[in-house]
Amino acid sequence: MSMTPLFGHQELRDRLNSAIATDRLPQVLLLTGPSGVGKQRLALWLAQRLLCERGLPEPCGECGACRRTLDLVHPDLHWFVPVPRPKAGDADKQVEEVAESLEAALADRRAGGQWGSPDGMASHGIASARLLQRRAGLTAAEGGWRVFVVGHAERLVPQESSPEAANALLKLLEEPPARALFLLTAPEAGLVLTTIRSRAVPVRVGRLADADVRAWAAAAGVATDELAIRAAGGAIGRLGRGGADPQGGAARRVLEAVDGGPAARARAALGQGVSQARGDFTALLDALAVELAEQARSASAGGRWPAAGRAAAGVELVLETRERAQGNVNPQLALAVLMDDLAALEAA
Repeated sequence: MSMTPLFGHQELRDRLNSAIATDRLPQVLLLTGPSGVGKQRLALWLAQRLLCERGLPEPCGECGACRRTLDLVHPDLHWFVPVPRPKAGDADKQVEEVAESLEAALADRRAGGQWGSPDGMASHGIASARLLQRRAGLTAAEGGWRVFVVGHAERLVPQESSPEAANALLKLLEEPPARALFLLTAPEAGLVLTTIRSRAVPVRVGRLADADVRAWAAAAGVATDELAIRAAGGAIGRLGRGGADPQGGAARRVLEAVDGGPAARARAALGQGVSQARGDFTALLDALAVELAEQARSASAGGRWPAAGRAAAGVELVLETRERAQGNVNPQLALAVLMDDLAALEAA
């Protein structure tokens, strides 16, 4: 089963087409936007646009290259998503294990035509970085562009254990090979490692109009109604999950606890699991950062500058907590401290 068609984002597509036509398309793009708005699907459209044999502003969808791209089998399309940490001890075997995990993930996408969020413990680890470097060192199988999509780039983990491989990855993004395009996706640019973010050109992917959500649902065969379409908030991914946004809901409950006083904050902190931080807790922090960033943008658009400043400062507090959460911290204590700091911002 091929991927469902891309709907919406026409203005952004026009800008990307203009960049291609004038040979000014950056080779490393960071696509950011709310979860479910179609960042990875837009990346696939751009890959198809570059790999299409006819070179039109819109991929023809009929040539062999277009069909192979939509079927996720084009040899010059390399798609990386967060995967479980390899169990093998040998570095080469770890890379092989990651390659197998990626192929399994793509097989699921071929079968379903769409995708959801990765497991909370999945990441882009050092073995994924090595695999990316190896594939980037190959020549194009069909003599044209090579496209590397890194979905959920916020899951790129620090590589202190292997600085040589990390430096090689950074050098790859700083000096990409000719006719190689790297498309990274994340909800917010601030969630991506600074060293990675500084080497990419940010591109904001906005929410879809309800008409585009409705058209996508019809094409994907998703049963829905007008209430569900409005509830999706311009994010087709939420519609595909029946409107569910568990992490977003959890983030909003945390912010409600921040405003609810010390007792509410204590209850919210105690409700956080005490297992390893880099799982559901990191996902919660990501959702918190996205929620606060949306608040900052909304307040700024409305000229409410104090509120925008507080929300932006809140994003920074969340990102600092997220960085600490990659180490050996107690998620309950970390969340309690974060909520107290956010409450202090509101009171200032």
